[in-house]
This record gives sequence, structure tokens and C-alpha cells, in this order.
Amino acid sequence: MTDVQTLPAPCAALLECEDVRHALHAVLDPELDEPITDLGFVRSIDVTRGVGGLVVSVHLRLPTSFCSPNFAYLMASDSKDAIAAMEGVEKVVVELDDHHDSDLINAGLAADAGYRGTFRHEAEDSLDELRWTFRKKAHTAAMERCLTELLRADRDLAETDVGGIRLANLSAGRSKAALLRRRETLGLPTHPNAVVLVDHEGHTYAPEAVPMALRRARSTRISIDGNAHFCRGLLRTRYAGSEADQSNRPEGAEPTSHHTLLPVAVKEIHP
Repeated sequence: MTDVQTLPAPCAALLECEDVRHALHAVLDPELDEPITDLGFVRSIDVTRGVGGLVVSVHLRLPTSFCSPNFAYLMASDSKDAIAAMEGVEKVVVELDDHHDSDLINAGLAADAGYRGTFRHEAEDSLDELRWTFRKKAHTAAMERCLTELLRADRDLAETDVGGIRLANLSAGRSKAALLRRRETLGLPTHPNAVVLVDHEGHTYAPEAVPMALRRARSTRISIDGNAHFCRGLLRTRYAGSEADQSNRPEGAEPTSHHTLLPVAVKEIHP
């Protein structure tokens, strides 16, 4: 298949294409916690006039052909739902390109078979269970970003004191805004007096447990940011020109310059 830019030209209705892209911005890669539009996963958008409204066709692409089928289906399904909710849309066709399960996923989406209906006996978890798992990780990463920024800004603040930090103590900005949204998805309080360092159920940590909780949160955040950076690079390698569709820095993530590859030392082994 020939690569098509995210907004193909000529587009049947350029304004509608922009609207579709905006709707797709709400669809996140569940593992990377970034919009599929920022990652460059939206390969093409096409909008035509149908009898009773707009017909929207979207093609998605992923960094490799063996990306998790669960995640691939989740993004494709969420994309279809996001577009179907738009006013004036009559029909939605979402297809995943160049994946080893493309035929299965595309057939399931076309038939509205649902996740279990698509994968049948291979469906290990429900979509809700998958979403919940990665929403918890996204909250953990967003929480750690805010607290680490605070520790960097105030060198006199000890890690053991972080457990008492409230939302009101965080500076306004993209990291705090991202954390508030993640808390909302988990049903956690977002009022100014709410404690920042909590688990997904809202439980706080004893002072002696705070450093370890923060380290575990940092490990989760580093894993998410590192995987996102790696996947961006894989997509650019797989699809020439896809970097034009990728944002320079995703919401709340570490700057790209922080994700440098470690040098590899090659040691000669002599018999």
C-alpha cells in the first residue's frame, strides 16, 4: 500500500478531516499513554459525502507488524468509537495496516464483533480490564513526573516529605494538568487539598514507605517514556516520512533529549 499523509490531498472535506484528527487525538496508545495522532499512528484520513451524512475512512499503522494484538485492537476500536460519536457521521471504517493480525482485527471491526467476538478463545482480558491496567500505570507516571519536578525545583525538599505534598503545592502546567486528568479517570479526588502520592485506590503512604513508592513510580514512568521514544523511532524507520506526523514532545513526557541510547561497548573474545 502506498503511504498517504495524515491529511491526504485532495481531501473530500478538509475541514472534516481536521475534525476527525482532533477526535482521534483523544485515542491513546494504552501502553505508551500518548495520543495516536502524536505518535504518528494515523496513516490516512478520508472523508466523503454519503447519502445520510459523512463516510469516514481511517487507516492506522504501528511501529512493527508484531505489536500486541490487544493494544492494536484497542486503539482501532477506540478510533472507530471516537469518530462514530462525531455529529454528522453516517459510517466509519477503521483499518489497521501491515500488522500480522490486520485481517482478523479489520474483520472484527467491520462486523462490530467486539473484542471477544474478534479474538474468541484468544481474548485473555476484556477491553475494560486492559484499559484499567494501563490507566493505573499512566496515573503512576504522571504522579511521578509532578513530584520529581518539585524535587528538582526545591533541593531542600526531602523525599520522605513528598508524601505530604498536596495538589495545591504543584505548579500549574502540562504535568499537573495531565495528572489531574489521570486522577479523574481513576475516580481519585482532584481538589487542591488532595494528597499527590497515592496508589490507584487513593491510599497514601507512611513516611518510611514514601521513598520506595517514589522509586517504583519512577521505574514505571521511565519504562513508559522509554518505550514511547523507542516506538517513535521504529515507526520512522518503518515508514519514511512518518516523522512529519509525530509531535516533538508528548504531553507530560520527558524531553526527547533525555532518551539517548546507551553506548554499546564491543568486547573482542579470543579463543
